[in-house]
Amino acid sequence: MKAINEMKLVFPSRSANEAYARAAVAAFVSQLDPTVDELADLRTAISEAVTNCIVHAYPDRIGDITLTVRLYETGRVTVKIRDKGCGIEDVGLAMEPLYTTGGEERSGLGFSVMESFTDRLKVTSKPGKGTSVTMEKLVARRGGDTEKAPEAKSKGRAKKR
Repeated sequence: MKAINEMKLVFPSRSANEAYARAAVAAFVSQLDPTVDELADLRTAISEAVTNCIVHAYPDRIGDITLTVRLYETGRVTVKIRDKGCGIEDVGLAMEPLYTTGGEERSGLGFSVMESFTDRLKVTSKPGKGTSVTMEKLVARRGGDTEKAPEAKSKGRAKKR
């Protein structure tokens, strides 16, 4: 299915840009007329993904983060956040709750949070090349219709990887 609208942002991995990414995605997705809770879920997931890029992908330097959002008529939103940082050696291990390479100050819950606030999460990575996080969320239909799209009704909050 072809997207009805799409945006792409590229920004440096500076802490200040985490809030910018959240706000930009929320503003863009607003054209689908989502609920406040749906927007809050997306904002939280975006925060975690961008923070992972800032903290883990580029621990000793500033690098680019690319964020792409696609909107579909059914209310499906896909968000892809990509970096060209150090990459993840073992994605499965990195996605385990409480696992972190960020030291004692990190909780190791970033991927768990992303997964719990979206309907689908996919993480791919190559050491030395970077990481790509793709999240999918089903939101209320456009035009103020709060009825979920048919595919949203059947899937509920089930997670798929």
